[in-house]
Amino acid sequence: MGIRLPSILLNAKQILKMQALSTRNQSDVPKGHIAVYVGEIQRKRFVVPISYLKHPSFVDLLNRSEEEFGFRHPMGSLTIPCREDAFINLTARLHKS
Repeated sequence: MGIRLPSILLNAKQILKMQALSTRNQSDVPKGHIAVYVGEIQRKRFVVPISYLKHPSFVDLLNRSEEEFGFRHPMGSLTIPCREDAFINLTARLHKS
């Protein structure tokens, strides 16, 4: 019986490729980071380290996002439909670790 990886990890290359295409002309996304849109109704853009894609808490958030949006993101970049304050709290905890 093998270990089942979350589907978001299996598709991380797709996410990064999509992000590279959508931010090719945007100089505000530093190398090693990814832009994400966060919000339940209005979306706010955040730039986070790619390393967050491996953290279990962030992966859980991405899996929930995948359930709602799949990999067709309405903003052209990764979209996470959660409250902005919850996303900020999560990324602050990840930044400290």
